Amino acid sequence: MRSPIERANLVSRVEEALSVFLTKQRDRLTRIDAALTPIADSAEMFILGGGKRIRPAFAYWGYRGAGGADDDTTIACVASLELLQASALIHDDLMDDSDTRRGEPSVHRRFANRHSTENWAGPAEEFGAASAILLGDLCMTWSDELFSGAGMPAERISAARDDFDAMRTEVCAGQFLDVLNQVQRDNSIERALKVARYKSAKYTIERPLLMGAALAGGSDRLREIYSAYGLPLGEAFQLRDDVLGVFGDPEQTGKPAGDDLREGKHTFLIASAYQASDQAGRRLLDGSLGDPELSDSGIEALRELITATGALATTEERIDRLADQSAQALRDGKEFIADEAAVVLDDLADAAVRRSL
Repeated sequence: MRSPIERANLVSRVEEALSVFLTKQRDRLTRIDAALTPIADSAEMFILGGGKRIRPAFAYWGYRGAGGADDDTTIACVASLELLQASALIHDDLMDDSDTRRGEPSVHRRFANRHSTENWAGPAEEFGAASAILLGDLCMTWSDELFSGAGMPAERISAARDDFDAMRTEVCAGQFLDVLNQVQRDNSIERALKVARYKSAKYTIERPLLMGAALAGGSDRLREIYSAYGLPLGEAFQLRDDVLGVFGDPEQTGKPAGDDLREGKHTFLIASAYQASDQAGRRLLDGSLGDPELSDSGIEALRELITATGALATTEERIDRLADQSAQALRDGKEFIADEAAVVLDDLADAAVRRSL
């Protein structure tokens, strides 16, 4: 955005809206039974304990770009995207068997640890998994409740409903394709890009923008501009995430180094390495990718292969091309976007690719 202060202000307002909503949900849960207190605690810790609030930011400025006026009701409505994001992350960590999220135990690990501490009956891992599934489902339900009940006029919610619903279907479809890739060992670039598009690109940037435009009654032409800007930017955002998943600093990513390699993510980065590798390189990828016990030296060997094949450079080049494509679409459509929003969307694009949001 135009300044760190403005960015922090929007994040603060989103978090306040989420805090108010989660307090209401805590009261609802604990009235059912005090034993549900850990569910409320975990929801608050997970949702309020970190995150860049990227999706609400794009939805809000998509709304402002369509002529929408600033108000707390809109902030609460777009904050619903953080509940959807929480659902996706909780389930994603469970499917990937991830130990941490943002440097803290993942939800299923947290509940499994509680089971062990309390010396309850049955396997701790099964209790942790069941708890994470249910909390993720609850967050998905809550996202709809906050979206619909934030106080926006009914006709505006109705107008944005198609994008909100499509976004939830698309992210689940992309997640399934991601899981399918791992078991099928699909190393095609085409499938890797489709996963990136539906698991992240559309859900992170394009759909929030379109949802914001619909909330403000934006034109079809504006929606076309937002898609031309948001889709390549969303793909660039995911490709940057894929690079960080292999080469990122755990202090910044909040996950162990090389975690994507141990989880066996078949990303564009990995597909590019596979396509460019010789027979020995492919044997290394086949034998190491997806090994949960992969050693630090094994991770380093894969990193060296990815770099040597040119896959890292290819991915960085694609990120740059996509970022340029997005910036050009924004420039071409600038006359249709409210001035302040156009400036902020330009800044958001740069921050999304550099991951400085």
